[in-house]
Amino acid sequence: MNRDYPLERVRNFGIIAHIDAGKTTTSERVLYYTGESHKIGEVHEGNTVTDWMEQERERGITITAAAITCFWNPTYMGKDISQKVRFNIIDTPGHIDFTAEVKRSLRVLDGAVVVFDGVAGVEPQSETNWRYADDGNVPRLCFINKLDRMGASFERSYASILDRLNKRAVRFQIPIGLEGEFSGVIDLLKMKAFFFEGEMGKDVREAEIPAEYLEEAKKYHAELVEKAVEHDDLLMQAYLDGQEIPVAELKKVIRKATIANKIFPVFTGSALKNKGVQLVLDAVVDYLPSPLDMPPVHGIDPNTNEAIYRHASDEEPFSALAFKLQNDPFVGQLTFFRVYSGNIEAGTYIYNATTGEKERLGRIVRLQADKREEVKVVYAGEIAAAVGLKSAKTSHTFCDENNAIILDPIKFVNPVISLRVEPKTKADQEKMGMALKKLSDEDPTFKISSNSETNETIISGMGELHLEIMVDRMKREFGVEANVGEPQVAYRETILGTAEAEHKYIKQSGGKGQYGHVKITLRPMQAIAEGEKIPKNVSRYEDFEFIDSIKGGVIPQEFIPAVEKGVKEAMERGIVAGFKMVNISCELTFGSYHDVDSSEIAYKIAASQAFQDASKRAKPVILEPIMKLEVTFPEKFVGDITGSISSKRGQIESMDDRGNNIKVIRAKVPLSEMFGFTTQLRSMTEGRGNSNLEFDHYDVVPANVEKEIVEKKK
Repeated sequence: MNRDYPLERVRNFGIIAHIDAGKTTTSERVLYYTGESHKIGEVHEGNTVTDWMEQERERGITITAAAITCFWNPTYMGKDISQKVRFNIIDTPGHIDFTAEVKRSLRVLDGAVVVFDGVAGVEPQSETNWRYADDGNVPRLCFINKLDRMGASFERSYASILDRLNKRAVRFQIPIGLEGEFSGVIDLLKMKAFFFEGEMGKDVREAEIPAEYLEEAKKYHAELVEKAVEHDDLLMQAYLDGQEIPVAELKKVIRKATIANKIFPVFTGSALKNKGVQLVLDAVVDYLPSPLDMPPVHGIDPNTNEAIYRHASDEEPFSALAFKLQNDPFVGQLTFFRVYSGNIEAGTYIYNATTGEKERLGRIVRLQADKREEVKVVYAGEIAAAVGLKSAKTSHTFCDENNAIILDPIKFVNPVISLRVEPKTKADQEKMGMALKKLSDEDPTFKISSNSETNETIISGMGELHLEIMVDRMKREFGVEANVGEPQVAYRETILGTAEAEHKYIKQSGGKGQYGHVKITLRPMQAIAEGEKIPKNVSRYEDFEFIDSIKGGVIPQEFIPAVEKGVKEAMERGIVAGFKMVNISCELTFGSYHDVDSSEIAYKIAASQAFQDASKRAKPVILEPIMKLEVTFPEKFVGDITGSISSKRGQIESMDDRGNNIKVIRAKVPLSEMFGFTTQLRSMTEGRGNSNLEFDHYDVVPANVEKEIVEKKK
């Protein structure tokens, strides 16, 4: 079978932004203009295609990333109209609690359209998403949206991109009018004005630039050309010689620079008022990469651990990455995957290199948010979903069994907030375990644990809204009624000093006894410089390091893993208040063994006891999550807001103006102080204040707070 679309005419991109910047509204216009839907859905009416979950429609926010496929004819670029381009688009959430959806989507996409609110400009989640895109070297276009709103300013929003995100953002358009006067855009490359007429702005009309905007357009056109030719020596020379550079030549060099993340083109419009979206789609075709433009994907050979690469080609061995699981009420579990090389056919067997298992791939579907279209074959560069795979999880690699590869996994942040959850009835108890497992499989930032002492089930996530949605989904999708306790902060413990301890575990009870003897040194874990090699005697994990410095076989090699395991288990319980310990380096320096009585369990117990002894003397402390807080509010409430933040042990870092007597405060505040802050903020600001909370780092709690935490745990 041959692919129906050549790779150079495929674009895999995401639409990302802060909450309420207009991502979903933009996605709806994309579906309408590409002919994929015949009616535009609106977030405020609860009838959008990409926000299909009940909770999304009720709350007017995106919770889960939705994948859609559509086809676009470039409108005014002079291309052959039959040359449609396939778009595989993922509309991602903007709320910080669902940031995992953005992270995993960016891992498998080739480009992104970053949407900004034309009134607010760059907002906290815009910065987080931009950072995720930087981590993955994802090329981006910027779309300053909502220019029809009161207080909108293209220039202020553009300045915030330069100031807070990247100096390499370049204007490609300027608006004609603002707020109620916003009527069209000026293309600074073609030096033409564009207006959007007919039903839902479907007809794009090209016109001459209005006289009052001509001087401004010429100035910014010269700036754009100058920034473009910087990336090509021949064009730079022609420009310096005073030659007129053809638009087609400029586009080529801009495309190259955009793919290399040296230019971030900035477009503008209003998705709600149906202005500007088509030109952004043309820009996706012109400047964002096809799979062929991307570097080969990196992985390791599971047999040799050597680095190997796969190119975007149907001829190479099959490789794909599972990036999302979704529980579908009609067909069961869907496993979303991105094919990097080769192809896979429905009805064949798929090999999971991460688990070493093979499963029959019964059906493959292409997604239109919550609707499905069956496909027989998926080729390199495409995104699809497999139906009914049982062992697949997020970050698993599918590949050709004879040419095995494990692709780099997606890294997720750890949860910062927990809730106690208990079933209401005996029937709910049986269903709750299955429901929680399915939800945690879908969302790697949603964790489940149980307290063995109290028999309580604890769920952990990225924020109060995240956990609220999960409990709501448990009720609606799985029919599980549950009671929930108060939110709990995910405290951690660590050590600030160094200490050593020795422990012998000897037990004689007639017959074979138990003998384990270890000596360990604990110290705070140090960061490793980029590129620095980890020695062979060191096992390094995210929050723990184990160093085997045993000389001369005083402990047989087969017992060393038991020592490491004993330390790891002791770290789960903590010393000060029973919280999990992190960022600890443990060095095994000495020990002894008994020919007959030594066993794994004996060394495990000895290591656990030694760890507890050393921890108590290594200045143990409690760590708490510190959050980045951004509060937007009318200027007259400055005193109330600053006082409230200070009373919550917050450190105010900056205060800025956002025009129209609106102030923005940025601060760092402990999460434990922030429960109920949204309600307080509303009452302090007559309902006009907004806040955004995002995890930043862990820090040592003050002594008086530590005392309170320890008392509560008792």
